[in-house]
Amino acid sequence: MSDERRGYLYGLTAYLIWGFFPIYFKLLRPSPALEILAHRVLWSVLFVAVLLTAMRNWRFLRRIVRTPRLLGGVTLAAVLIAVNWGTYIYGVNSSRVVEAALGYFITPLFVVLLGVFVMRERLTALQWTAVGTGALAVAVLAVDYGRLPYIALTLAASFGCYGLIKKRLSLPPSEGLFVESAVLAVPALAYLTWLNLSGGASVGHVSATHTALMVVSGVLTAIPLLLFASAANRVPLAGLGILQYVAPILQLAVGVLVYHEPMPPARIAGFSLVWVALIVFTVDGIRRARSGARDRAAAAATAATADGSAAAALRSQ
Repeated sequence: MSDERRGYLYGLTAYLIWGFFPIYFKLLRPSPALEILAHRVLWSVLFVAVLLTAMRNWRFLRRIVRTPRLLGGVTLAAVLIAVNWGTYIYGVNSSRVVEAALGYFITPLFVVLLGVFVMRERLTALQWTAVGTGALAVAVLAVDYGRLPYIALTLAASFGCYGLIKKRLSLPPSEGLFVESAVLAVPALAYLTWLNLSGGASVGHVSATHTALMVVSGVLTAIPLLLFASAANRVPLAGLGILQYVAPILQLAVGVLVYHEPMPPARIAGFSLVWVALIVFTVDGIRRARSGARDRAAAAATAATADGSAAAALRSQ
């Protein structure tokens, strides 16, 4: 198997795990979202700590602690991913799986807006068309819900900003995940301690299966992130862009087909507009990626021709 095909396998596996997350988090009821989030943080930091110990890779901590800007960036990333995880768990366990799926459908469009307002990037006409269509979709869905789809918007905003910060920090996936989880571990442990002392904890009081599933939630947090990082190093950007829609498509299917969440005509119309926006966005991304590849190939050919001409001139002297 080629390295690129292995990358696609890693990426597809990561998105399949994320796509079926709603079923898993439903199994963690009757625990509330905040308790699930706290356990998810603690067990993920323990899992990654074991992984880093096996890899004998702890030297990165010194660099992070000695660099205030880096430590501050990791802390902000940790807060954003905690908001994302907590909102997603709340959405799933309050029977809003479809709205949670919408959040990850519109995340690419939110990332494009971040590029405009934060990175000062210029959008193509097709990208503006996609963003405008996405905004219209949110308006249609707001009318359908009778409110803004705040779960979807929170998921898109938190994950989009998280991705931007991670891109700027450029930390390896396992190290980054460990530090983010470690930052969140202190308040998570404090909350769980208080919950147990006040008699409000559900973990350990429902069943052994429920407790085991809560422990495994940390492993399921880390594994797809590590698989995705491995895929990102092997798969072209256009390929990753297409793969990212696997998870929300599966989440939408789970919400509608497994949990029978309603999809009235207005909601179908709103989602259809989102899909049109994503098709436009993806087609434009593939077109620009191919154009960039052709430009690089042409530049390489020109450079090779120039080198050959220079070498021939030297030989003729």
